[in-house]
Amino acid sequence: MPQNAEGSARRFAPGLVLAAALAAWFGWHRIDDWVDATRLPETLAETSVEVRDRNGDLLRAFPVEDGLWRFAVRPEQVDPGYLAMLLRYEDKRFYSHRGVDLRAMLRAAGQAVWNGGVVSGGSTLTMQVARLLEDGPTGRWAGKLRQIRLALALERNLSKEEILTLYLTHAPYGGNLEGIRAATLAWFGKEPRRLTPSEAALLVALPQSPAARRPDRAPVVAQAARNRVLQRMAGQGVIGAPVLEMASAAPLPGRMRPFPQRAPHAAARMRAAQPEAQRITLTIDAGVQSRLEALAATAAGAGGAQLSAAILAADYQSGEILASVGSPGLAEAARQGFVDMTRAQRSPGSALKPLVYGLAFDQGLVHPETLIHDGPMDFGGYAPRNFDGQFRGDLRVREALQLSLNIPVVMLTQEIGPARLMAALRRAGTEVQLPGGAPGLAVSLGGAGVSLEGLVQLYAALAGGGQSKALRMVKDAAPKALARVMTERAAWQVMDILRGLAPPPGARAKVLAYKTGTSYGHRDAWALGWDGRHVIGIWLGRADGTPVPGAYGGALAAPVLFEAFGLLKPEFDPLPPPPPETLIASSAALPQPLQRFRPRGTAFAEDAEAPQLLFPPDGARLLAGEAPLAVKLRGGQPPFLVLADGRPVASGVHRREFEVANPGQGFSALVVVDSAGRSDRASVQID
Repeated sequence: MPQNAEGSARRFAPGLVLAAALAAWFGWHRIDDWVDATRLPETLAETSVEVRDRNGDLLRAFPVEDGLWRFAVRPEQVDPGYLAMLLRYEDKRFYSHRGVDLRAMLRAAGQAVWNGGVVSGGSTLTMQVARLLEDGPTGRWAGKLRQIRLALALERNLSKEEILTLYLTHAPYGGNLEGIRAATLAWFGKEPRRLTPSEAALLVALPQSPAARRPDRAPVVAQAARNRVLQRMAGQGVIGAPVLEMASAAPLPGRMRPFPQRAPHAAARMRAAQPEAQRITLTIDAGVQSRLEALAATAAGAGGAQLSAAILAADYQSGEILASVGSPGLAEAARQGFVDMTRAQRSPGSALKPLVYGLAFDQGLVHPETLIHDGPMDFGGYAPRNFDGQFRGDLRVREALQLSLNIPVVMLTQEIGPARLMAALRRAGTEVQLPGGAPGLAVSLGGAGVSLEGLVQLYAALAGGGQSKALRMVKDAAPKALARVMTERAAWQVMDILRGLAPPPGARAKVLAYKTGTSYGHRDAWALGWDGRHVIGIWLGRADGTPVPGAYGGALAAPVLFEAFGLLKPEFDPLPPPPPETLIASSAALPQPLQRFRPRGTAFAEDAEAPQLLFPPDGARLLAGEAPLAVKLRGGQPPFLVLADGRPVASGVHRREFEVANPGQGFSALVVVDSAGRSDRASVQID
């Protein structure tokens, strides 16, 4: 029934009588022609785009034109009790009439004439749908006649379920709400699958006069309208007396709830990527997302009015992103909450150092127990210093990474080559922005731009044994494996070092392999870590890039990382054991060339006599089966040591052509080291 139903029905009474008379006068044959000539309005209305989580829960929705909330719905998604109330109250012969209930119309007209006012309505649900589709006039008999004609036409072209669906989609429920799903989400904060009798009765009453019966603005009127529905349902046996008493006393909603805004940046990004989609299902878990959003807001709130925060959590075994928090809040203007900081390019500080060490392990340059020197160095005019300005002399590679020292990692970067470091980042699926074009040694200390998303992708590769799947957010997207970044052995050695870092106060030790980072000028504080299943990245800083005095990754971001894992799941998944080929030994027990690292630039200048691995060449694919592997060398000073995947396979060799034990099928890293510590290496695939 339309708004201001009683006044309108009093005006409609003559029109209802006229309609009945017209039906009798024209006869059914002429009515058929009249109905068949009806021009139907558009029935496929725009509905809100919905972004849902992995379990189907609503993360975020987008309004349609003019800011209206209108959601797609089917009758089977709606509480059966509500549907029963709706049909008994509005149109109890809905499934038997053909769009117009002549008995109800004649009864309503007669009662209105006899009583001088409305006693009952005559509109069917189909007639109400006709009015809603055309948004036509209701105050004149011509408008009612148009509704009758359109209702008859709708019934000839649509099924009863389709007509009911149109009502459930278009019925007004106050403000900018259209349809039952918008109503239940706004008034009750839930989907319409399960409704109480009180809620159902209110939703039956609201469309009759949505502005006048809004429970947040006219609670007395709304309560009276709801109770009239309940009393009629009790009178017709739809509900019993106890339910009537309880439902009549139930409180009404006092406000219109905001629609869900979880993962707002990710939802907007995925909507832009799929502009034609009406429903997008993400891999995000709504519960995890909500908890980590609250954590980001708390962490940022503790750091001042301008501090922002971002968190990204993923299952690195599947590549599925479980939570993506771009800021402490979309409406946080002072923190520039509209900026998605999971994608912003920032300096990673020391967060790339684990990759450098992993590549060095992979190439046989060092072992975690190798001694390396931390002292003043000049790399062609580039003279880095440690964060605290101190030097520690000789120490193990393990300690150099745990202390996040700068001199050792720059020495290793020089040996590996910045170009190889960049290639490894590309294989990991991490995009890097270089400030000056060609990469330099400063890349390993944060001299490049990397996003939180890119760093989590890199750490997923470290966690995945040197290879990972591309992180993805759309649920039905196919998993995509990325190229191998390093061997499983080298990745495990990095993990073993990083799980030895002291945890923040109060946190458990050795359950996470993690690394922190602080960019130049205290602009970015990072913490990234993984356990046996998941990887999480944390960023804190100011979105505009201004410094945050006193912000350190270890002090600011690391506690948030451990707390994020606690909110992700109740227990940590155990980290993996070492691969069988891993060499576990003390510094003194290592092969002599691995006991101490000597960079080429300091131990010897460009040495033409350094050993060269002529065969097998780098990148070769060998059909060796299980036969011994032939090795050919040039240059170098014997005796030679040959390592395969970090394990000695030949030592004390004085010849330059010899055979070594087959390291087995698959990819292997071969390294030859001469007596002066000079080396060459090749990556091969053995079939």
